[in-house]
Amino acid sequence: MSTRDDELDEIRKRRLEEIQRQQAQHQQSDVQTAYQQEQARAEMEAQKQAILRQILTPEARERLTTLKMSRPAYVEQIEMQLISLAQSGRLPSQIDDEKLKTLLTKMQPKKRKTSITRV
Repeated sequence: MSTRDDELDEIRKRRLEEIQRQQAQHQQSDVQTAYQQEQARAEMEAQKQAILRQILTPEARERLTTLKMSRPAYVEQIEMQLISLAQSGRLPSQIDDEKLKTLLTKMQPKKRKTSITRV
């Protein structure tokens, strides 16, 4: 009976080692995948910034950067639209700060006016 218990213990040990090896390989592949995704995201961000440098004046880029601190999703949407316009050739020249201000006010969602009436 003890040899059988020893055999079972040995099988359990081998199985445990196999599972641990598989988990280590899986974790390593997860780290590699995350690293590759981060690299791809950084590369896309660099390309986006390069395009924005071409289509925006330094003052306009500064305004977008400042606005991005308070409203990152809104600025991301604007940047994507500007890049789309530039790639389709619908931007005749660089966008300066005044043009950007005008564009921002046009693209800003309408605010609903609320009023409180007391009874």
